[in-house]
Amino acid sequence: MAEPAALEAFCAFFNKLDNTCTEKLYEVYTEDIVFSDPLHKIAGREALARYFSTLYENVEQCQFRYHAKQLQGQQAFVTWTMTFIHPRLAGGKPVEVEGCSALMFAEDGRVQRHRDYFDAGAMLYEQLPLMGSAIRWLKKRLA
Repeated sequence: MAEPAALEAFCAFFNKLDNTCTEKLYEVYTEDIVFSDPLHKIAGREALARYFSTLYENVEQCQFRYHAKQLQGQQAFVTWTMTFIHPRLAGGKPVEVEGCSALMFAEDGRVQRHRDYFDAGAMLYEQLPLMGSAIRWLKKRLA
């Protein structure tokens, strides 16, 4: 059974993650980690390090506020709000995205499976100048 401390360590790690912290992924993830989100599926810690390094390359700030945390056996579920600043999205203003992470811990307390669920449109597409206007217009029409 995973310990609550492992879940807390995971959450704390993500609030320190930037393009310089990827060398510490071994503290949180197993070598055979499988990570997926609405935009990617990545297998292996080295591939995940490259992904995070590229992802955070131009991010000026990224912070998570955690809400509900549930841990049962080796599985955990965490809801969160991510606030980030990227110079090419939303005119460099903070962007907030709500989401959740489903985690599977290995026996050693590190994460072996990590799946994020969030609205990719709210995170990325709606923040782009031309595409964002079209998506916001379409959402209003559908509401």
